[in-house]
Amino acid sequence: MRASAPHSSAIVELRERIARLEGRSRRAKSVLPFGIREIDSRLPGGGLARGALHEVAGGGNGAIDGAAAALFAAGIAGRTTGKTLWCIAKPDLFAPALAHAGLAPDRVVYVEAGDDKAILACMEEGLRHGGLGAVVGEVARLPMTASRRLQLAAEGTGSIGIALRRWRRHSDASDFGAPTAAMTRWRVSVLPSEVLPVPGVGRHRWLVELIHAKGGVDSADIELEACDETGRLALPAGLVHGSAAADGWRRGASG
Repeated sequence: MRASAPHSSAIVELRERIARLEGRSRRAKSVLPFGIREIDSRLPGGGLARGALHEVAGGGNGAIDGAAAALFAAGIAGRTTGKTLWCIAKPDLFAPALAHAGLAPDRVVYVEAGDDKAILACMEEGLRHGGLGAVVGEVARLPMTASRRLQLAAEGTGSIGIALRRWRRHSDASDFGAPTAAMTRWRVSVLPSEVLPVPGVGRHRWLVELIHAKGGVDSADIELEACDETGRLALPAGLVHGSAAADGWRRGASG
């Protein structure tokens, strides 16, 4: 006999309570710094928590294609140790682009699943496996119960879980504001590239919004240069040398 949704939710919450009472639930003990003070100083522990779930989505048209958000996630995964499990609904990832953002092809294991439910199940299995640096899953919806399961699985092994949110319609992106168990929530939007003194295209730039961080500061956003081949972001020269470097972030980013 299959349990109803309310009963399933109650069972998950009961397991969480038992795990905490028995001392098995382990919060992240380490972080993965971005190496940029303007970001790390606003995150608990001075970086992105390992052994935790994080959410990333694209802004504007990126809510559909998720290109900048995917590269942001690839940069994070590329700076972890071990392989990355990337769970997708359709095979539209461009491996050379991920490599340019710091995640080499030989470090990625792709799993193509049919829908959100299957992707979330694959993510949980990957996070519970251990030995993986990161587990990324492209999903449109992230229910609270599913996010709690992913958070608990990540805590048990220390892997970084990234829910890469992608929607079919812009109107569906409103779901990004719904509460989840993720430790942080980010939105990444494309900005015009750096202007060069000669013909050509400069390094890509993003508007990175930290919408939510448990135990962190208020929401804010910052303009950054996109991930390089080592997976690292950078402050544009104007922020490094200009007056904006004093605080870097603009408060009050919409969420």
